Amino acid sequence: MKTKDLLEETVTALSANKARSSLTVLGIVIGISSVIAMISVGQGASSGIQSSIQSLGSNLIMVTPGAARGPGGFGVSAGRGSASTLVQADATAIASSVQNVTALSSEVSSRQQVTAKGTNTNVSVDGVNAAYAQVRNVQMDQGSFVTDQQSQSLQKVAVLGPTVASDLFGTDSTTADGLPAGIVGQAIRIKSMQFIVIGITQSKGGSGPGNQDDMVYIPLETAQLFLTGNNSVTTIDIQAASANAMTQVQNDITTLLLQRHNISDPTKADFSTLNQNDLLSTVSNVTQTLTILLASIAGISLLVGGIGIMNMMLTTVTERTREIGLRKAIGAKRGDISTQFLAEAVMLTLLGGAIGVLLGVGISYVVGALGLIATMISWNSVVLAFGVSAAIGIAFGYYPARRAAHMNPIDALRYE
Repeated sequence: MKTKDLLEETVTALSANKARSSLTVLGIVIGISSVIAMISVGQGASSGIQSSIQSLGSNLIMVTPGAARGPGGFGVSAGRGSASTLVQADATAIASSVQNVTALSSEVSSRQQVTAKGTNTNVSVDGVNAAYAQVRNVQMDQGSFVTDQQSQSLQKVAVLGPTVASDLFGTDSTTADGLPAGIVGQAIRIKSMQFIVIGITQSKGGSGPGNQDDMVYIPLETAQLFLTGNNSVTTIDIQAASANAMTQVQNDITTLLLQRHNISDPTKADFSTLNQNDLLSTVSNVTQTLTILLASIAGISLLVGGIGIMNMMLTTVTERTREIGLRKAIGAKRGDISTQFLAEAVMLTLLGGAIGVLLGVGISYVVGALGLIATMISWNSVVLAFGVSAAIGIAFGYYPARRAAHMNPIDALRYE
């Protein structure tokens, strides 16, 4: 049978019952579009989380109070724990004793109510030193960052994240960057104490706990004296000289702190170290697993669509039994009959796959443009989904096609 004749007969057969063919195609459309949309959501979330982690700094190692008990170095108090087992002297010892440390900053974090001009917001107030800007890759949009001199002289000055600046001072009068204008030099109150704003950081994006756009930075020793009342620190941030040196720096920090805290058994350490590369790897594995899970759930609809195709083709074979018998009687071979019905099944799935790809990509773009969920379209997933649709047509169309090809022509001609 010529290809042209095969295509013409396939189109004619599918057009004979447009409603049934359309409903069958719809099942494939829903399945393919769901898979593409779910994968784009999963990959968008993964990319967003990884970007947020990378924006924290370069070659970053974080030391936090409390032992790490969970996988990947996550502990009960990892990341701003309430324990007070780390002090400023530990940070000084790391800076002076550990090789390949480019910069180091201690951090004292607490949740505070911040007020200004009749407005207020509850944010994380971080006491930091000047090196924090380098370690955590903080760039200034207006004014300047805190200095070590301001910390040593216990000055009450503050640097605001752009979200805090907008919350406290509104957006009626903004700069070209969209930030409130004229904030540097204004006064805010933290724990009933007045602080003078000396700068606003550039936006990094992100949300949730640890969002650097929603923070207030004040000098380290000012925070220890007026907010926490002790010399403990909640995080020690270290920037390694290179990515290759991160493991060595992390191991040396662990050894040093175990000695300083008189701990002989590393499993009983009262601190935890977190390597940025390890965090990225852990997050990547988790998000990849979630993406596969989302795609698998959406793929169930593809299976349902494939069953729908098989059901339709079996019905079609039954309805066209006499036609099959007549074709065989005038010389059609089994391969001709099988190819005809298999072509119909594949055409249905390819049509559904093409529409599903367009719909899935469109949904991903719309969701991303509306800012509802971060999405990232992987063209590999698009090609894979389209290929899967063709495979479904072959897999679920094979049995009906084989059944049609093996009919006895005499019995088929007698079929009523």
